Amino acid sequence: MHSPAPARARISVIGAGPGGLTCARVLQRHGLAVTVYERDPGPTARDQGGTLDLHADNGQLALRAAGLLDDFFSLARPEGQEMRQLDPSGSLLFHSVPEAGELLQPEIDRGQLRDLLLDSLEPGTVRWGAALDAISGPADGPRRLHFADGTRVETDLVIGADGAFSRVRPAVSPAVPEYTGVSFLEAWFSDVERRHPDIAALVGAGSAAAADGDRGLFAQRNGGDQIRVYLIQRAPVDWIAASGLAADDTAGIRALLLDAYADWSPRMRQLITDNDGPYVDRPILALPVPHTWRHCPTVTLLGDAAHLMPPLGVGVNLALLDASELALALASATTVAEAVRAYEETMLPRSVETARALEGGAEHLLSAEAPDFGRASDARA
Repeated sequence: MHSPAPARARISVIGAGPGGLTCARVLQRHGLAVTVYERDPGPTARDQGGTLDLHADNGQLALRAAGLLDDFFSLARPEGQEMRQLDPSGSLLFHSVPEAGELLQPEIDRGQLRDLLLDSLEPGTVRWGAALDAISGPADGPRRLHFADGTRVETDLVIGADGAFSRVRPAVSPAVPEYTGVSFLEAWFSDVERRHPDIAALVGAGSAAAADGDRGLFAQRNGGDQIRVYLIQRAPVDWIAASGLAADDTAGIRALLLDAYADWSPRMRQLITDNDGPYVDRPILALPVPHTWRHCPTVTLLGDAAHLMPPLGVGVNLALLDASELALALASATTVAEAVRAYEETMLPRSVETARALEGGAEHLLSAEAPDFGRASDARA
């Protein structure tokens, strides 16, 4: 089959996360039709996760291409760029405070970013409750999307923006995420200035991190007077069940954590004992390095579907950059196949280089020698 011109192509984005929505927004700005399919039943179906720092040299470039950079700055929290490195006693080892007007990597809550992108799209762009099961059809197209409700859709280009466990990825790659050996356990703190003033003072306006070589934590201010804390351990992927506990056994898990962090000061252990509600288990996964695939003119990937890496602050930024570059390639190419090839010739080398640099990076989150913890704000819901 001859690859169609993008202006006449049926373009399908799978996944309504920041990457998928950015791709759709840039496509629509250039007059290209696109449909986004999302398995969630609606935009408020689940918590969207913590805060994100968008970098001037990638994430912000993508929002500029989307025509949303000024709107982003109106929502972002520049003060969230503050970083503190603590030791297990709570003593301050390192402190970075952004200068007035600094906008190199301001923070925004993931939910706010998603709403900004959703509101920018033409009505009806996102089809909610559309859980993709499989893709069929010849590699040169057209492709058929098979959804869990029995619906089938024919399309000329499938863009997999559906995250770590992408249902699009198998159409181009057999790779699956692997456990890194490091696990995050997320704890939430709400109304922190009133209910948790000591923790609010410890964390500050941005983030605070500490580690002792075997365990660590990363605490981060979110919007709405909230703080999320990620307790970091080297552990089996099923460590909660292996301890005879259920994921909702907050008291039992807390007792294990207090034992593991027994040598840390009471001030630091507040970040384990005073959380509001249950913990959330988040084992850290990554795709094999390098992860590439043979060019296919009708299927491509972006973001975590293409290059899942440890949460060291690059994930969402690369996803937005991927999304904008793919959309711009489609807007300027003669055919869909030409656009996909041009996009992958830039994206794949970049993602491989970054993944190699971050390979094993989850272990660095436990290092007592590190001067800081990088930007661990990309921890996912």
